[in-house]
Amino acid sequence: MDVLPLLLLVAGSAAVAGAARRTPVPAPLLLVAAGLIASYIPGVPEYTLDPEVVLPLVLPPLLYTAASDSSYLDLRAQLRPVALLSIGYVLFATLVVGWAAYLLVPGLPLPAALVLGAVVAPPDAVAATAVARRVGLPSRITTILQGESLVNDATAITAYKVALAAAVGEGATWAHGVGEFLLAAVGGVAVGLLLMVPLHWLRTHLKEALLQNTLSLLIPFVAYGLAEWVHASGVLAVVVVALYLGHRNYEVDFATRLQEEAVWKMVAFVLESAVFALIGLQLQFVLKGLGEYRGTDAAWYAVAVFLAVVLARFVWVYPATFLPRLLSARIREREENPTWKAPFIIGWAGMRGVVSLAIAFSIPLTVHGHGPFPGRNLILFLTFTTVIGTLVVQGLTLPPLIRLLRLPGRDAQAETLAEANAQAQASRVAELRLNDLLEDERNALPPPLADRLRDVLERRRNAVWERLGAVNPVTGESVDDTYRRLSREMIAAERSVFVRLRNGRYIDDEMLRTLLRRLDLEEAAAFREAA
Repeated sequence: MDVLPLLLLVAGSAAVAGAARRTPVPAPLLLVAAGLIASYIPGVPEYTLDPEVVLPLVLPPLLYTAASDSSYLDLRAQLRPVALLSIGYVLFATLVVGWAAYLLVPGLPLPAALVLGAVVAPPDAVAATAVARRVGLPSRITTILQGESLVNDATAITAYKVALAAAVGEGATWAHGVGEFLLAAVGGVAVGLLLMVPLHWLRTHLKEALLQNTLSLLIPFVAYGLAEWVHASGVLAVVVVALYLGHRNYEVDFATRLQEEAVWKMVAFVLESAVFALIGLQLQFVLKGLGEYRGTDAAWYAVAVFLAVVLARFVWVYPATFLPRLLSARIREREENPTWKAPFIIGWAGMRGVVSLAIAFSIPLTVHGHGPFPGRNLILFLTFTTVIGTLVVQGLTLPPLIRLLRLPGRDAQAETLAEANAQAQASRVAELRLNDLLEDERNALPPPLADRLRDVLERRRNAVWERLGAVNPVTGESVDDTYRRLSREMIAAERSVFVRLRNGRYIDDEMLRTLLRRLDLEEAAAFREAA
Protein backbone atom coordinates (compact mmCIF):
# COMPACT_ATOMS: atom_id res chain seq x y z
CA MET A 1 0.00 0.00 0.00
CA ASP A 2 1.40 3.42 -1.02
CA VAL A 3 1.15 5.62 2.06
CA LEU A 4 2.80 8.68 0.50
CA PRO A 5 -0.42 10.09 -1.04
CA LEU A 6 -2.20 9.65 2.30
CA LEU A 7 0.60 11.41 4.16
CA LEU A 8 0.60 14.24 1.61
CA LEU A 9 -3.17 14.62 1.95
CA VAL A 10 -3.13 14.73 5.76
CA ALA A 11 -0.09 17.01 6.01
CA GLY A 12 -1.24 19.36 3.26
CA SER A 13 -4.81 19.67 4.49
CA ALA A 14 -3.65 20.21 8.08
CA ALA A 15 -1.29 22.98 6.92
CA VAL A 16 -4.06 24.72 4.97
CA ALA A 17 -6.51 24.37 7.87
CA GLY A 18 -3.91 25.83 10.22
CA ALA A 19 -3.35 28.76 7.87
CA ALA A 20 -7.11 29.31 7.65
CA ARG A 21 -7.18 30.11 11.37
CA ARG A 22 -5.20 33.26 10.59
CA THR A 23 -7.62 34.44 7.90
CA PRO A 24 -11.27 35.53 7.95
CA VAL A 25 -12.11 32.73 5.47
CA PRO A 26 -13.70 29.62 7.06
CA ALA A 27 -11.37 26.62 6.92
CA PRO A 28 -13.73 24.40 4.84
CA LEU A 29 -13.78 26.95 2.02
CA LEU A 30 -10.01 27.41 1.99
CA LEU A 31 -9.48 23.64 2.00
CA VAL A 32 -11.85 23.13 -0.93
CA ALA A 33 -10.13 25.91 -2.86
CA ALA A 34 -6.72 24.42 -2.12
CA GLY A 35 -7.95 21.02 -3.32
CA LEU A 36 -9.30 22.51 -6.55
CA ILE A 37 -5.97 24.21 -7.26
CA ALA A 38 -3.93 21.15 -6.30
CA SER A 39 -5.95 18.96 -8.66
CA TYR A 40 -4.33 20.83 -11.59
CA ILE A 41 -0.76 20.67 -10.30
CA PRO A 42 1.32 18.10 -12.25
CA GLY A 43 2.50 15.22 -10.13
CA VAL A 44 -0.26 15.48 -7.50
CA PRO A 45 -1.64 11.97 -6.89
CA GLU A 46 -5.15 11.25 -8.15
CA TYR A 47 -7.39 11.06 -5.12
CA THR A 48 -10.82 9.45 -5.43
CA LEU A 49 -13.46 9.32 -2.73
CA ASP A 50 -14.05 5.68 -1.84
CA PRO A 51 -17.48 5.30 -0.20
CA GLU A 52 -16.28 2.06 1.38
CA VAL A 53 -13.78 4.21 3.31
CA VAL A 54 -15.64 7.48 3.84
CA LEU A 55 -18.97 6.13 5.08
CA PRO A 56 -17.81 3.49 7.60
CA LEU A 57 -14.43 4.98 8.59
CA VAL A 58 -14.70 8.78 8.30
CA LEU A 59 -18.38 9.53 8.91
CA PRO A 60 -18.74 7.74 12.32
CA PRO A 61 -15.96 9.64 14.16
CA LEU A 62 -17.12 12.98 12.72
CA LEU A 63 -20.69 12.27 13.82
CA TYR A 64 -19.49 11.09 17.22
CA THR A 65 -17.50 14.25 17.93
CA ALA A 66 -20.34 16.50 16.75
CA ALA A 67 -22.99 14.63 18.76
CA SER A 68 -20.95 14.28 21.97
CA ASP A 69 -20.27 18.03 21.90
CA SER A 70 -23.97 18.78 21.38
CA SER A 71 -26.43 19.33 24.20
CA TYR A 72 -29.01 16.59 24.59
CA LEU A 73 -31.24 18.96 26.57
CA ASP A 74 -31.02 21.72 23.94
CA LEU A 75 -31.72 19.25 21.13
CA ARG A 76 -34.71 17.88 22.99
CA ALA A 77 -36.02 21.43 23.42
CA GLN A 78 -35.69 21.98 19.65
CA LEU A 79 -36.92 18.53 18.64
CA ARG A 80 -39.70 19.76 16.34
CA PRO A 81 -37.60 22.05 14.08
CA VAL A 82 -34.76 19.52 14.07
CA ALA A 83 -37.08 16.69 12.99
CA LEU A 84 -38.78 18.84 10.35
CA LEU A 85 -35.41 19.67 8.82
CA SER A 86 -33.52 16.41 9.24
CA ILE A 87 -36.39 14.19 8.04
CA GLY A 88 -39.07 16.30 6.37
CA TYR A 89 -36.78 18.64 4.50
CA VAL A 90 -34.45 15.88 3.26
CA LEU A 91 -37.36 13.90 1.80
CA PHE A 92 -38.87 17.09 0.34
CA ALA A 93 -35.54 18.09 -1.24
CA THR A 94 -35.10 14.59 -2.65
CA LEU A 95 -38.45 14.84 -4.47
CA VAL A 96 -38.10 18.47 -5.59
CA VAL A 97 -34.52 18.24 -6.87
CA GLY A 98 -35.17 14.83 -8.41
CA TRP A 99 -38.27 16.04 -10.24
CA ALA A 100 -36.44 19.18 -11.42
CA ALA A 101 -33.55 17.09 -12.78
CA TYR A 102 -36.00 14.72 -14.48
CA LEU A 103 -37.67 17.63 -16.28
CA LEU A 104 -34.38 19.34 -17.07
CA VAL A 105 -32.12 16.56 -18.39
CA PRO A 106 -33.36 14.80 -21.52
CA GLY A 107 -33.33 11.03 -21.21
CA LEU A 108 -32.67 10.93 -17.45
CA PRO A 109 -35.11 8.43 -15.88
CA LEU A 110 -37.09 9.57 -12.86
CA PRO A 111 -35.55 6.95 -10.49
CA ALA A 112 -32.04 8.08 -11.47
CA ALA A 113 -33.09 11.72 -10.97
CA LEU A 114 -34.40 10.84 -7.49
CA VAL A 115 -31.04 9.24 -6.75
CA LEU A 116 -29.48 12.63 -7.48
CA GLY A 117 -32.09 14.31 -5.26
CA ALA A 118 -31.29 12.02 -2.33
CA VAL A 119 -27.56 12.48 -2.81
CA VAL A 120 -27.62 16.29 -2.62
CA ALA A 121 -30.42 16.54 -0.04
CA PRO A 122 -28.48 16.52 3.29
CA PRO A 123 -26.58 19.65 4.40
CA ASP A 124 -23.11 18.99 5.76
CA ALA A 125 -22.55 18.54 9.49
CA VAL A 126 -19.20 20.29 9.65
CA ALA A 127 -19.46 23.27 7.31
CA ALA A 128 -22.60 24.93 8.70
CA THR A 129 -21.67 24.55 12.37
CA ALA A 130 -18.10 25.72 11.71
CA VAL A 131 -19.41 28.93 10.19
CA ALA A 132 -22.11 29.25 12.88
CA ARG A 133 -19.58 29.04 15.70
CA ARG A 134 -17.23 31.46 14.00
CA VAL A 135 -19.79 34.22 13.48
CA GLY A 136 -21.54 33.73 16.83
CA LEU A 137 -25.04 32.72 15.78
CA PRO A 138 -27.73 32.65 18.48
CA SER A 139 -27.60 29.38 20.41
CA ARG A 140 -31.07 28.28 19.22
CA ILE A 141 -30.11 28.51 15.53
CA THR A 142 -26.80 26.76 16.17
CA THR A 143 -28.60 23.95 18.02
CA ILE A 144 -31.09 23.49 15.17
CA LEU A 145 -28.32 23.37 12.54
CA GLN A 146 -26.29 20.92 14.63
CA GLY A 147 -29.28 18.70 15.32
CA GLU A 148 -30.29 18.67 11.67
CA SER A 149 -26.81 17.71 10.52
CA LEU A 150 -26.63 14.81 13.00
CA VAL A 151 -29.71 13.04 11.67
CA ASN A 152 -30.18 14.12 8.05
CA ASP A 153 -27.47 11.80 6.71
CA ALA A 154 -29.50 8.82 7.93
CA THR A 155 -32.60 10.08 6.11
CA ALA A 156 -30.65 10.80 2.93
CA ILE A 157 -28.87 7.44 2.86
CA THR A 158 -32.17 5.61 3.31
CA ALA A 159 -33.86 7.68 0.60
CA TYR A 160 -30.88 7.01 -1.65
CA LYS A 161 -31.14 3.24 -1.13
CA VAL A 162 -34.84 3.27 -2.02
CA ALA A 163 -34.32 5.40 -5.14
CA LEU A 164 -31.32 3.30 -6.15
CA ALA A 165 -33.31 0.07 -5.87
CA ALA A 166 -35.86 1.49 -8.31
CA ALA A 167 -33.14 2.81 -10.63
CA VAL A 168 -31.28 -0.49 -10.94
CA GLY A 169 -34.48 -2.45 -11.55
CA GLU A 170 -35.24 -4.06 -8.19
CA GLY A 171 -38.89 -3.02 -8.39
CA ALA A 172 -39.05 -0.88 -5.26
CA THR A 173 -42.50 0.35 -4.25
CA TRP A 174 -43.70 3.13 -1.96
CA ALA A 175 -44.55 0.53 0.68
CA HIS A 176 -41.05 -0.92 0.37
CA GLY A 177 -39.57 2.57 0.74
CA VAL A 178 -41.56 3.36 3.87
CA GLY A 179 -40.63 -0.01 5.35
CA GLU A 180 -36.95 0.56 4.53
CA PHE A 181 -37.04 3.97 6.17
CA LEU A 182 -38.75 2.70 9.33
CA LEU A 183 -36.35 -0.22 9.61
CA ALA A 184 -33.35 2.07 9.27
CA ALA A 185 -34.67 4.69 11.70
CA VAL A 186 -36.13 2.44 14.38
CA GLY A 187 -33.32 -0.09 14.05
CA GLY A 188 -30.60 2.58 14.30
CA VAL A 189 -32.14 4.14 17.38
CA ALA A 190 -32.65 0.68 18.93
CA VAL A 191 -29.01 -0.27 18.38
CA GLY A 192 -27.92 3.00 19.95
CA LEU A 193 -30.19 2.48 22.95
CA LEU A 194 -28.93 -1.08 23.30
CA LEU A 195 -25.27 -0.04 23.30
CA MET A 196 -25.25 3.22 25.23
CA VAL A 197 -25.71 1.91 28.79
CA PRO A 198 -23.17 -0.98 28.59
CA LEU A 199 -20.64 1.29 26.90
CA HIS A 200 -21.09 3.95 29.57
CA TRP A 201 -20.76 1.30 32.30
CA LEU A 202 -17.55 0.07 30.71
CA ARG A 203 -16.18 3.63 30.42
CA THR A 204 -16.80 4.32 34.09
CA HIS A 205 -15.39 1.00 35.30
CA LEU A 206 -12.14 0.96 33.35
CA LYS A 207 -9.49 2.24 35.75
CA GLU A 208 -6.94 3.65 33.32
CA ALA A 209 -7.49 6.74 31.20
CA LEU A 210 -5.50 5.15 28.37
CA LEU A 211 -7.89 2.19 28.19
CA GLN A 212 -10.93 4.44 28.50
CA ASN A 213 -9.80 6.59 25.59
CA THR A 214 -8.96 3.54 23.49
CA LEU A 215 -12.56 2.45 24.05
CA SER A 216 -13.73 5.97 23.18
CA LEU A 217 -12.00 5.75 19.79
CA LEU A 218 -13.66 2.41 19.05
CA ILE A 219 -17.21 3.36 20.10
CA PRO A 220 -18.35 5.15 16.89
CA PHE A 221 -17.11 2.32 14.68
CA VAL A 222 -18.72 -0.35 16.87
CA ALA A 223 -22.08 1.45 16.90
CA TYR A 224 -22.02 2.16 13.16
CA GLY A 225 -20.84 -1.33 12.19
CA LEU A 226 -23.35 -3.18 14.37
CA ALA A 227 -26.26 -1.09 13.08
CA GLU A 228 -25.26 -1.55 9.44
CA TRP A 229 -24.84 -5.29 10.05
CA VAL A 230 -28.52 -5.55 10.99
CA HIS A 231 -29.47 -3.26 8.06
CA ALA A 232 -30.30 -0.34 10.35
CA SER A 233 -28.98 3.23 10.29
CA GLY A 234 -25.42 3.40 11.53
CA VAL A 235 -25.69 7.18 11.61
CA LEU A 236 -28.55 7.15 14.12
CA ALA A 237 -26.84 4.50 16.24
CA VAL A 238 -23.70 6.63 16.54
CA VAL A 239 -25.69 9.79 17.31
CA VAL A 240 -27.78 8.12 20.04
CA VAL A 241 -24.71 6.62 21.74
CA ALA A 242 -22.72 9.86 21.48
CA LEU A 243 -25.53 12.02 22.87
CA TYR A 244 -25.94 9.71 25.87
CA LEU A 245 -22.22 9.44 26.60
CA GLY A 246 -21.75 13.19 26.20
CA HIS A 247 -24.67 13.86 28.54
CA ARG A 248 -23.14 11.54 31.18
CA ASN A 249 -19.53 12.55 30.59
CA TYR A 250 -19.28 14.06 34.08
CA GLU A 251 -19.30 10.54 35.53
CA VAL A 252 -15.92 9.75 33.92
CA ASP A 253 -12.76 10.66 35.85
CA PHE A 254 -10.90 13.89 35.08
CA ALA A 255 -7.86 12.24 33.48
CA THR A 256 -10.07 10.54 30.91
CA ARG A 257 -11.90 13.77 30.10
CA LEU A 258 -8.65 15.71 29.64
CA GLN A 259 -7.16 13.06 27.36
CA GLU A 260 -10.40 12.46 25.50
CA GLU A 261 -10.90 16.13 24.70
CA ALA A 262 -7.40 16.42 23.27
CA VAL A 263 -7.61 13.15 21.32
CA TRP A 264 -10.99 13.87 19.71
CA LYS A 265 -10.04 17.45 18.85
CA MET A 266 -7.05 16.08 16.97
CA VAL A 267 -9.09 13.36 15.24
CA ALA A 268 -11.80 15.80 14.19
CA PHE A 269 -9.27 18.35 12.96
CA VAL A 270 -7.43 15.81 10.79
CA LEU A 271 -10.58 14.21 9.35
CA GLU A 272 -12.42 17.48 8.71
CA SER A 273 -9.38 18.98 7.01
CA ALA A 274 -8.80 15.91 4.85
CA VAL A 275 -12.40 15.49 3.70
CA PHE A 276 -12.79 19.10 2.58
CA ALA A 277 -9.48 18.95 0.73
CA LEU A 278 -10.70 15.71 -0.87
CA ILE A 279 -13.79 17.49 -2.18
CA GLY A 280 -11.67 19.90 -4.18
CA LEU A 281 -9.35 17.15 -5.38
CA GLN A 282 -12.25 15.34 -7.06
CA LEU A 283 -12.53 17.93 -9.87
CA GLN A 284 -10.26 16.21 -12.37
CA PHE A 285 -11.78 12.79 -11.73
CA VAL A 286 -15.33 14.10 -12.14
CA LEU A 287 -14.57 16.01 -15.34
CA LYS A 288 -12.87 12.99 -16.92
CA GLY A 289 -16.03 10.90 -16.72
CA LEU A 290 -18.48 13.56 -17.81
CA GLY A 291 -18.66 12.21 -21.36
CA GLU A 292 -21.38 13.65 -23.59
CA TYR A 293 -22.57 16.15 -21.00
CA ARG A 294 -19.73 18.63 -21.52
CA GLY A 295 -20.02 22.31 -22.42
CA THR A 296 -22.88 24.73 -21.86
CA ASP A 297 -25.45 21.98 -21.28
CA ALA A 298 -23.51 20.64 -18.28
CA ALA A 299 -23.02 24.15 -16.92
CA TRP A 300 -26.75 24.91 -17.28
CA TYR A 301 -27.69 21.68 -15.54
CA ALA A 302 -25.27 22.50 -12.70
CA VAL A 303 -26.70 25.99 -12.18
CA ALA A 304 -30.29 24.73 -12.34
CA VAL A 305 -29.71 21.94 -9.78
CA PHE A 306 -27.86 24.35 -7.49
CA LEU A 307 -30.79 26.79 -7.63
CA ALA A 308 -33.28 23.97 -7.05
CA VAL A 309 -31.35 22.86 -3.96
CA VAL A 310 -31.20 26.39 -2.53
CA LEU A 311 -34.81 27.33 -3.31
CA ALA A 312 -36.23 24.03 -2.04
CA ARG A 313 -34.72 24.72 1.38
CA PHE A 314 -36.40 28.12 1.63
CA VAL A 315 -39.69 26.69 0.38
CA TRP A 316 -39.55 24.18 3.23
CA VAL A 317 -38.04 26.26 6.05
CA TYR A 318 -40.56 29.12 6.18
CA PRO A 319 -43.73 26.97 6.36
CA ALA A 320 -41.99 24.61 8.79
CA THR A 321 -41.26 27.61 11.02
CA PHE A 322 -44.61 29.42 10.96
CA LEU A 323 -47.27 26.76 10.22
CA PRO A 324 -46.88 24.88 13.54
CA ARG A 325 -47.48 28.18 15.36
CA LEU A 326 -50.63 28.83 13.37
CA LEU A 327 -51.96 25.33 14.02
CA SER A 328 -51.06 24.97 17.71
CA ALA A 329 -52.00 27.35 20.51
CA ARG A 330 -49.66 25.45 22.83
CA ILE A 331 -46.67 26.29 20.63
CA ARG A 332 -47.70 29.96 20.52
CA GLU A 333 -47.87 30.06 24.32
CA ARG A 334 -44.62 28.18 24.89
CA GLU A 335 -42.32 29.73 22.27
CA GLU A 336 -41.43 33.26 21.29
CA ASN A 337 -42.76 34.58 18.02
CA PRO A 338 -39.98 34.13 15.42
CA THR A 339 -39.05 36.83 12.93
CA TRP A 340 -38.27 36.24 9.27
CA LYS A 341 -34.53 36.59 9.91
CA ALA A 342 -33.80 33.35 11.75
CA PRO A 343 -35.52 31.11 9.14
CA PHE A 344 -33.66 33.00 6.43
CA ILE A 345 -30.29 32.20 8.04
CA ILE A 346 -31.29 28.56 8.54
CA GLY A 347 -32.40 28.42 4.91
CA TRP A 348 -29.15 29.90 3.66
CA ALA A 349 -26.97 27.69 5.91
CA GLY A 350 -27.52 24.62 3.72
CA MET A 351 -23.97 23.84 2.61
CA ARG A 352 -23.41 20.35 1.24
CA GLY A 353 -20.30 18.30 1.92
CA VAL A 354 -18.36 15.08 1.69
CA VAL A 355 -21.26 12.75 2.56
CA SER A 356 -23.09 13.77 -0.62
CA LEU A 357 -20.01 13.04 -2.71
CA ALA A 358 -19.36 9.74 -0.95
CA ILE A 359 -22.93 8.58 -1.59
CA ALA A 360 -22.67 9.65 -5.24
CA PHE A 361 -19.47 7.66 -5.72
CA SER A 362 -21.24 4.57 -4.36
CA ILE A 363 -23.70 4.56 -7.29
CA PRO A 364 -23.09 1.29 -9.17
CA LEU A 365 -21.74 1.33 -12.72
CA THR A 366 -24.47 -0.95 -14.04
CA VAL A 367 -28.13 -1.81 -13.49
CA HIS A 368 -29.78 -5.23 -13.59
CA GLY A 369 -29.25 -6.63 -17.05
CA HIS A 370 -25.69 -5.26 -17.12
CA GLY A 371 -26.56 -1.97 -18.80
CA PRO A 372 -24.83 1.22 -17.66
CA PHE A 373 -26.43 3.17 -14.84
CA PRO A 374 -28.31 6.00 -16.56
CA GLY A 375 -26.62 9.36 -16.13
CA ARG A 376 -24.14 8.18 -13.47
CA ASN A 377 -21.35 10.50 -14.62
CA LEU A 378 -23.74 13.43 -14.82
CA ILE A 379 -25.02 12.72 -11.29
CA LEU A 380 -21.42 12.73 -10.03
CA PHE A 381 -20.77 16.04 -11.80
CA LEU A 382 -23.96 17.69 -10.53
CA THR A 383 -23.27 16.49 -7.00
CA PHE A 384 -19.75 17.92 -7.18
CA THR A 385 -20.91 21.29 -8.54
CA THR A 386 -23.70 21.51 -5.97
CA VAL A 387 -21.30 20.80 -3.11
CA ILE A 388 -18.77 23.34 -4.40
CA GLY A 389 -21.50 25.88 -5.18
CA THR A 390 -23.10 25.74 -1.76
CA LEU A 391 -19.76 25.80 0.07
CA VAL A 392 -18.46 28.78 -1.90
CA VAL A 393 -21.60 30.84 -2.48
CA GLN A 394 -23.39 30.21 0.81
CA GLY A 395 -20.27 29.67 2.89
CA LEU A 396 -18.67 32.96 1.85
CA THR A 397 -21.83 35.02 2.09
CA LEU A 398 -23.24 33.59 5.34
CA PRO A 399 -21.00 35.58 7.75
CA PRO A 400 -21.66 38.99 6.13
CA LEU A 401 -25.34 38.11 5.80
CA ILE A 402 -25.56 37.40 9.52
CA ARG A 403 -23.87 40.71 10.28
CA LEU A 404 -26.17 42.52 7.84
CA LEU A 405 -29.31 41.09 9.42
CA ARG A 406 -28.00 41.98 12.90
CA LEU A 407 -29.24 38.88 14.58
CA PRO A 408 -28.84 39.03 18.34
CA GLY A 409 -25.74 37.02 19.15
CA ARG A 410 -24.82 35.26 22.35
CA ASP A 411 -25.01 37.57 25.38
CA ALA A 412 -21.49 37.16 26.76
CA GLN A 413 -22.18 39.17 29.92
CA ALA A 414 -25.35 37.26 30.74
CA GLU A 415 -23.52 33.95 30.20
CA THR A 416 -20.68 35.08 32.46
CA LEU A 417 -23.15 36.10 35.17
CA ALA A 418 -24.86 32.72 34.93
CA GLU A 419 -21.47 30.99 35.16
CA ALA A 420 -20.49 33.10 38.17
CA ASN A 421 -23.75 32.32 39.98
CA ALA A 422 -23.35 28.60 39.28
CA GLN A 423 -19.76 28.71 40.56
CA ALA A 424 -20.83 30.61 43.67
CA GLN A 425 -23.46 27.97 44.51
CA ALA A 426 -20.98 25.15 43.94
CA SER A 427 -18.30 26.89 46.02
CA ARG A 428 -20.67 27.35 48.96
CA VAL A 429 -21.49 23.64 48.95
CA ALA A 430 -17.80 22.74 48.59
CA GLU A 431 -16.87 25.04 51.49
CA LEU A 432 -19.46 23.44 53.77
CA ARG A 433 -18.19 20.01 52.74
CA LEU A 434 -14.60 21.04 53.47
CA ASN A 435 -15.54 22.31 56.94
CA ASP A 436 -17.34 19.05 57.70
CA LEU A 437 -14.35 17.02 56.57
CA LEU A 438 -11.84 19.06 58.58
CA GLU A 439 -13.87 18.56 61.75
CA ASP A 440 -13.14 14.83 61.52
CA GLU A 441 -9.84 14.03 63.22
CA ARG A 442 -9.05 11.52 60.47
CA ASN A 443 -8.82 14.45 58.07
CA ALA A 444 -6.61 16.64 60.24
CA LEU A 445 -4.37 18.96 58.23
CA PRO A 446 -1.77 21.54 59.27
CA PRO A 447 -3.33 25.02 59.11
CA PRO A 448 -1.27 26.11 56.05
CA LEU A 449 -2.58 23.19 54.00
CA ALA A 450 -6.18 23.72 55.14
CA ASP A 451 -5.83 27.41 54.24
CA ARG A 452 -4.47 26.43 50.86
CA LEU A 453 -7.60 24.40 50.14
CA ARG A 454 -9.73 27.40 51.10
CA ASP A 455 -7.58 29.72 48.95
CA VAL A 456 -8.04 27.48 45.91
CA LEU A 457 -11.79 27.45 46.50
CA GLU A 458 -11.87 31.24 46.90
CA ARG A 459 -9.82 31.73 43.75
CA ARG A 460 -12.20 29.55 41.76
CA ARG A 461 -15.19 31.45 43.15
CA ASN A 462 -13.75 34.87 42.29
CA ALA A 463 -12.25 34.00 38.91
CA VAL A 464 -15.50 34.32 36.95
CA TRP A 465 -16.53 37.57 38.65
CA GLU A 466 -13.14 39.06 37.86
CA ARG A 467 -13.85 38.65 34.15
CA LEU A 468 -16.48 41.37 34.61
CA GLY A 469 -14.09 43.60 36.54
CA ALA A 470 -11.93 46.58 35.68
CA VAL A 471 -9.13 46.64 33.13
CA ASN A 472 -5.55 47.50 34.05
CA PRO A 473 -4.97 51.04 32.66
CA VAL A 474 -1.30 50.28 31.93
CA THR A 475 -1.47 46.86 30.24
CA GLY A 476 -5.10 46.78 29.13
CA GLU A 477 -5.47 43.41 30.87
CA SER A 478 -8.27 42.33 33.14
CA VAL A 479 -7.38 41.06 36.61
CA ASP A 480 -8.01 37.58 35.29
CA ASP A 481 -5.59 38.02 32.37
CA THR A 482 -2.88 39.35 34.68
CA TYR A 483 -3.33 36.40 37.03
CA ARG A 484 -2.97 33.95 34.16
CA ARG A 485 0.09 35.70 32.75
CA LEU A 486 1.87 35.83 36.12
CA SER A 487 1.04 32.17 36.78
CA ARG A 488 2.61 31.20 33.48
CA GLU A 489 5.69 33.32 34.15
CA MET A 490 6.22 31.62 37.52
CA ILE A 491 5.72 28.17 36.05
CA ALA A 492 8.07 28.96 33.15
CA ALA A 493 10.76 29.97 35.66
CA GLU A 494 10.34 26.69 37.55
CA ARG A 495 10.42 24.73 34.31
CA SER A 496 13.71 26.30 33.23
CA VAL A 497 15.30 25.34 36.58
CA PHE A 498 14.19 21.71 36.21
CA VAL A 499 15.65 21.55 32.68
CA ARG A 500 18.93 23.09 33.88
CA LEU A 501 19.13 20.53 36.68
CA ARG A 502 18.53 17.70 34.21
CA ASN A 503 21.19 19.05 31.86
CA GLY A 504 23.60 19.20 34.80
CA ARG A 505 22.76 15.54 35.62
CA TYR A 506 21.39 16.47 39.07
CA ILE A 507 18.12 14.77 38.12
CA ASP A 508 17.39 12.21 35.43
CA ASP A 509 14.90 12.42 32.54
CA GLU A 510 12.28 10.34 34.31
CA MET A 511 12.22 12.74 37.25
CA LEU A 512 12.14 15.68 34.84
CA ARG A 513 9.05 14.28 33.13
CA THR A 514 7.35 13.83 36.52
CA LEU A 515 8.12 17.40 37.56
CA LEU A 516 7.11 18.87 34.20
CA ARG A 517 3.81 17.00 34.23
CA ARG A 518 3.03 18.48 37.64
CA LEU A 519 3.71 21.97 36.27
CA ASP A 520 1.66 21.24 33.15
CA LEU A 521 -1.35 20.32 35.28
CA GLU A 522 -0.95 23.49 37.36
CA GLU A 523 -0.68 25.61 34.20
CA ALA A 524 -3.75 23.91 32.74
CA ALA A 525 -5.67 24.60 35.95
CA ALA A 526 -4.64 28.28 35.90
CA PHE A 527 -5.64 28.57 32.25
CA ARG A 528 -9.02 26.89 32.81
CA GLU A 529 -9.83 29.16 35.75
CA ALA A 530 -9.10 32.20 33.62
CA ALA A 531 -10.65 30.96 30.39
